[in-house]
Amino acid sequence: MTSTHAFWLAGRQATGEAVLDVTSPWDGSHVGTVSLPTDAQVEEAVAAAYAVREDFAATPAHVRAAALDHVARRLSDRTEEIARLISAENGKPVKWARGEVGRAVSVFRFAAEEARRFNGGEAQRLDTDAGGQGRLALTRRFPKGVVLGIAPFNFPLNLCAHKIAPAIAAGAPILLKPAPATPLSGLVLGELLAETELPAGSWSILPVPNDRMPALVQDDRLPVISFTGSETVGYAIMDSVPRKHCTLELGGNGAAVVLADWASDEDLDRAATRIATFSNYQGGQSCISVQRVIVDAAVHDRLLPRIVAAVEAQVTGDPNDDATDVGPLVSEAAAQRVESWVEEAVTAGAQLLTGGKRDGASYAPTVLTGLPTDTTLAREEVFGPVLSVQKVTGEAEAFAAVNDSKYGLQAGVFTHDLQSAFRAHRALEVGGVVIGDVPSYRADQMPYGGAKQSGVGREGVKFAMDDYTYERVLVLTGLAL
Repeated sequence: MTSTHAFWLAGRQATGEAVLDVTSPWDGSHVGTVSLPTDAQVEEAVAAAYAVREDFAATPAHVRAAALDHVARRLSDRTEEIARLISAENGKPVKWARGEVGRAVSVFRFAAEEARRFNGGEAQRLDTDAGGQGRLALTRRFPKGVVLGIAPFNFPLNLCAHKIAPAIAAGAPILLKPAPATPLSGLVLGELLAETELPAGSWSILPVPNDRMPALVQDDRLPVISFTGSETVGYAIMDSVPRKHCTLELGGNGAAVVLADWASDEDLDRAATRIATFSNYQGGQSCISVQRVIVDAAVHDRLLPRIVAAVEAQVTGDPNDDATDVGPLVSEAAAQRVESWVEEAVTAGAQLLTGGKRDGASYAPTVLTGLPTDTTLAREEVFGPVLSVQKVTGEAEAFAAVNDSKYGLQAGVFTHDLQSAFRAHRALEVGGVVIGDVPSYRADQMPYGGAKQSGVGREGVKFAMDDYTYERVLVLTGLAL
């Protein structure tokens, strides 16, 4: 008989009345059964978080830092076990899942470091005007209140870590909702947090079904919402709670630009390999995976066959196999959607150079050229292992092509020219520009987020902590400055 995984209510294990079965996208096998909280249990978690918010904000930094350090160590100790769990419920090749665990370790380690130095305060003398003589302002940051963190399926451990770790570091209680398709990885964090001395109520991990989320989103006791996921859902949340603070990390349409100076055989081989790898890693289910390749005409004809060859060299198959580069998408429905978008593009005149085949939840790594600009594939985020290659003439045309998108998360620019790099940084309407590489690079301590319809606010531990807190000024009077 299969045991049911409990959820975490105010720091303790609990079970509800209904359950959710988690299955593998690869072969449909049963991965686990998760207990779902009742409405009364969700209310208990919210009430506990709200009640503890002042005490948790006042918790000594060393207590919060020690808890975060503990989670980092325990994640590291259990890397292989957790990587296999991620791979099982998500379909991610296990080699990528190991990398995800490593990143989550770093997120908790960074959060421990930030907890130790956060909120030391900034002093500002006010006697620069006569009316401020003898006065000093001390500005410190305090939590806005309880955080509701909503995580997606594509990085089921690390993006949960990006919600939980900054909240704990800042002293803000958090309720985390993992994605329904991949709740098990998030629940593992509860196991590790329960081993710490964090106060009861300071964290809960609740696999609440999506259709029951509106009431939780609307709850006035949860003034901060941190959401990672689809543009449609994210903006619906923001529109429904206009007086709350919302951080939204939404979609992208990641572009990799290859400029004319990136011209040696070694350069082009590297670009092709990086593009092929990061169009297809995680099955293309990453907000910053390569979807569009924009190539200067001077190198286009030499680069295109290299890209096709590198894409065809991606090893597809069983995500449990260490040799596999590309596993299934999260569901057969997701693969069917990708299939329909590619078929629409080909019907509209795009040329299919490789791929274009679906097998259940798996979709073959795919390359297209001549993609009409009015197709769904050109305008939306495919979230699958598909890329298109576009020929342009000159830097200005390349940068204009990148900006011809409603999204603006990150862009990569292959160039050796420092001036081009700085022009890219100025011209590209994105949250991050990566020079000499694809847009898919993310360091977990750097500010991460987008422009335009890619969202609002920033993740990255310190920057999320800023989002979860606000400045409060203390003015001291009668001082001999």
